[in-house]
Amino acid sequence: MIKISASALAVDFSNEEIAKASSADYLHIDVMDGNFVNNKTIWSEEVSEIKTNLIKDVHLMIIEPEKHIDEFINSGADIIDFHVEAARDAVGLINHIKAKGVKVGLAISPETAVDAISSYLGMIDQVIVMSVNPGFGGQVFISEVLDKIRHLRELNSEVDIVVDGGINEETGKLAINAGANILVSGTYLFKNPEERIRLLRNL
Repeated sequence: MIKISASALAVDFSNEEIAKASSADYLHIDVMDGNFVNNKTIWSEEVSEIKTNLIKDVHLMIIEPEKHIDEFINSGADIIDFHVEAARDAVGLINHIKAKGVKVGLAISPETAVDAISSYLGMIDQVIVMSVNPGFGGQVFISEVLDKIRHLRELNSEVDIVVDGGINEETGKLAINAGANILVSGTYLFKNPEERIRLLRNL
């Protein structure tokens, strides 16, 4: 079954706007430090203040996530994703997050090869495949990532594959056909949340 993750970045993390996407499965919360990517968003304190009944999927686009991980575990995150490109000790960080009872995912940027995370697939709950360059919402889907999704699905039939960036009905269908099962959508979704969640879920 395809699941839908509403990207809070598209509505500036507004609780009032987030509530309009209540029929989604997840709330995707992008945390950016201004170093790993050029943009800067919210931090753990603001994550704690986000009110939702959706699963909080916190995507850390920060350098050295090991230094801050407990802040985000304590912020109420249900899932924490970090970029393999930014971590010093991916295995240690995965084990630490799981030991705290929080699910864990790895994210890869468009230029990062699947081989960078293939050895971790049996240890994690999900992979976020970035289909835009991380840092800003509203970008155009990079179709070359479809081959990565296919490769990941061939390597592991169980792990959740999340596609994040430029998702609409057309690109969402391409991602699903390639093997993804969770779609992150923000700009497109929040233009008409309930209707577009329904459309995406039934692609």
